[in-house]
Amino acid sequence: MSATALTASATPGTQASANPVRALGHVLVLSGLAVAAITWFVLIEMDGWSYYSTPQSVRGYNDLHKMLRPSGLIGHLFGVGGFVLMTVPVIYSIRKKVRSLRNFGSIKTWLEVHIFCGIVGPVLVTFHTSFRFNGVVSVAYWSMVAVVLSGFVGRYLYVRIPRSLRGLELNSTELDARADELGRRLAAADLPPALLSAITAFEQRVQPAAGASPSIAGLFFGELRVRREMDALRVQIEHAGVSASLLHELLDLVSERASLLRHRAYLSVTKSLFDVWHVFHMPLVYVMFGIVVLHVAFTVYMGYVPFIY
Repeated sequence: MSATALTASATPGTQASANPVRALGHVLVLSGLAVAAITWFVLIEMDGWSYYSTPQSVRGYNDLHKMLRPSGLIGHLFGVGGFVLMTVPVIYSIRKKVRSLRNFGSIKTWLEVHIFCGIVGPVLVTFHTSFRFNGVVSVAYWSMVAVVLSGFVGRYLYVRIPRSLRGLELNSTELDARADELGRRLAAADLPPALLSAITAFEQRVQPAAGASPSIAGLFFGELRVRREMDALRVQIEHAGVSASLLHELLDLVSERASLLRHRAYLSVTKSLFDVWHVFHMPLVYVMFGIVVLHVAFTVYMGYVPFIY
């Protein structure tokens, strides 16, 4: 088997228009590092831990109270920074809806920025509150928490709706065409019959059983089974005598085809859940921003701005 056997039938145009968006995992790592850095700086470098762990009734006697209280210099800047970051998702929504802005950057890039700001912003807002959650503003805070948590669910569903490299949703016909193309590449790879049978069996196991309707449980928990099955298939491919130079390419090919077939099977379920999620997610966003705008207006009116005490 040669390297060209796996790549000869692929055309750049077809591949570019049918590859699903990757899982956007790196932006979560970057967000996690940013959150860890901010938390370390505030709690350790600024000794914020001693302030936030002080009972609220006596915090006024803490040397850091003037800086870290919500209306303090640093505490207020936490609120301003968090508010600015939390408005970025609004720009993302506007970009999606305004036709003239749709070519301004890819949807995937905008989504990555949306996720980063949607994770780091709430952390800054939390420090702004100095961990006091009371009054009407607490409704906005807990709405923000619900928005963030539901955002993780939305991201999970979003990356399971196959899209082109430009972020456009692919229909079932396009998915079938891409899966067939990958199947032809596997058939032309001159693999041992036993290995082809193992790959076919793997594809059947990671999809809903024949005649069974795709379930929500299968969508959410089936990924763990796919990983186990993929590890077992890797061992079979290695034992089949496939050269090291082709092992990685073959695994990528099999993984992409299995992913396409699985996404194709769960396409209707995923889209339905994503629509329901959107209906739940957006009202929380409106509630959060409505109260935040009132909070900002009241803060400015009362003169609680940086450098003014």
